[in-house]
Amino acid sequence: MRVMGVDPGNAVTGFGVVERRPGLSLIAAGTIRPKALERGPARLATIYQRLLEAIDEHLPEAISLERSFVAANVQSAFRLGEARAMAMLAAAHRGLELFEYTPTDVKLSIAGHGRADKAQVKYMVGRTLETESVAGMADDAADALAVALCHLFRMRTAPLIATR
Repeated sequence: MRVMGVDPGNAVTGFGVVERRPGLSLIAAGTIRPKALERGPARLATIYQRLLEAIDEHLPEAISLERSFVAANVQSAFRLGEARAMAMLAAAHRGLELFEYTPTDVKLSIAGHGRADKAQVKYMVGRTLETESVAGMADDAADALAVALCHLFRMRTAPLIATR
């Protein structure tokens, strides 16, 4: 199964594609950074278009998205919600199932505890994918890979939980 994880953000949106063959393979990872002069709808259109391009290039079977957390700044929460909506819309337009995970779920799945910091998550993503390339990656791309891995781990254990 091939999954694209998305770490939404208005300034930077990370994406990462991972595939479970028998093992786990890193397919792609990157960031979407709208131009500084783009505002409002133009910024969102860039995020949406680039996500569609990444989907078309890497052909995931599902999208996993980090669920919003409570922000201290209401305007930041609104902007994050808009970026999340672009990922949801891109998944819907390509007919892909969308799965959402909280930051705590992702950290728990990747690092073994829900309060892991970014450095711990990034390190464990690299160890899990058995590649050193994650260390030099943007945090947003590494976070997106963590979201994709979280989904693959959850899908692997879901049948085991259902039989109990």
